[in-house]
Amino acid sequence: MATTSPKRKAEKGEIPAHFSGHETFPLRQMWLKKAFDQASERDLIRKSTFISETAIADFGVGKNMVASIRHWALACGVMREVDAGFRIGGIASEILQDGGLDPYAESPSTAWLSHWQLAGRCFRSTTWHWLFNHVTAPTFTRQELEEPLARYARTLDPKHRLSTSTISRDLETCLRSYAPRTAGGSPEDFAEPLLGELGLLQEVHKGQYAFRRGPKASLHDGVFAYALVDFWNRKADGQSSLAFETVAYAEGSPGRVFKLDEESIAQRLIALSDFTGRKLEWTDTAGLRQVHRKALSKEDIKNMIRRAYD
Repeated sequence: MATTSPKRKAEKGEIPAHFSGHETFPLRQMWLKKAFDQASERDLIRKSTFISETAIADFGVGKNMVASIRHWALACGVMREVDAGFRIGGIASEILQDGGLDPYAESPSTAWLSHWQLAGRCFRSTTWHWLFNHVTAPTFTRQELEEPLARYARTLDPKHRLSTSTISRDLETCLRSYAPRTAGGSPEDFAEPLLGELGLLQEVHKGQYAFRRGPKASLHDGVFAYALVDFWNRKADGQSSLAFETVAYAEGSPGRVFKLDEESIAQRLIALSDFTGRKLEWTDTAGLRQVHRKALSKEDIKNMIRRAYD
């Protein structure tokens, strides 16, 4: 839910590989709100909040779940680490505060924004980014993904060797985030996975998964526009135009991350002209399909998200 560009190191693609922190718990509907509610009036959460003796009572969950809530709040951009603790992001505050845009994380837009942070921006969520940007097989099992993901991890950080069990647990948590178990397991497996409602991944047979590509009815144009500009700012900041193929197929692009088909992407790009007051505009001349942009302020970008909750 961050609206500012990541630090210079992240801009250069040097974000470190990260395969832990969630304690194997998929992100649940109320967890971002639980983290947000620990903030002071200055939008600051003390670091001790997540490790104090009262944390279990304060959050109303077990010790490992408290650690998981901390991880997800960081990974989804609700808060960022600062010297004094954790600072709540401005747009996250607008969304999650009591009386805000979506205080109980019930809107699909909150789930889509969280997915974008994990699979598009990739902070503390290497497996999420890799799965949605690098896996092209029509169907796959967790076991089939383990070795390719391990190879990818080694290219990011050759000095750090991850155990097979770490890779396996991260993949299992990622897959269950989008396609919860339908049989067996504990009651905890069915507890409100925030990303499960997006319809991005389905379990076609036991242990075998497939992406659901095509139009996404619950994806608001405001979230799509925000994701496009965020991707643009990080990947091609100096360019005033972006090719359709880049929007549809480049690593970290809205087309890949949201699993949209070409027709759906084109329809959304055409609609952006009216939606943004012509600050983003689609052209298709002589077979050259592009989206152009004029200057966008931080407030313009925040307004894209705000309108996703209308």
